[in-house]
Amino acid sequence: MTDYSKHYDEQTFLRKLARVSKKLGKKFVVLALTLYYALLSDKVPAWARTTIIGALGYLVFPADAVPDIVPVAGFVDDASVLTAALGAVAVHVDDDIRRQAREKANEWF
Repeated sequence: MTDYSKHYDEQTFLRKLARVSKKLGKKFVVLALTLYYALLSDKVPAWARTTIIGALGYLVFPADAVPDIVPVAGFVDDASVLTAALGAVAVHVDDDIRRQAREKANEWF
C-alpha cells in the first residue's frame, strides 16, 4: 500500500474539502472534518494520528485508486478510506471533536 501520509497538508486538505463539499454532500464533509479535528486533538494517540494523516493524504492525492476526476466514483474510494480510518480510531473521537466537525460543516452548508 502506498504511503499517502506524505501527500497530506492541512491547507491543501481544507481547500480541497471546501471546493468539493457541495458536490460530495454534508455527510462526507462531516466524516472528513471529524478525522481532521481528531488529528488536531492532543487526546488522540500518535498511532491514530498516523492513520488519520494517511487517510486525509489519500483524499488530497488526486491520482489514488479511482482518480477524483471520475464523476461520483472518484470519491467513493475516498469515502471508503475515510470511513475505515474513522472506524479504526473511533474510540478516540469524543463528542467535542464530533461537535467541531458538525459546526464547521454547518458553516459550509
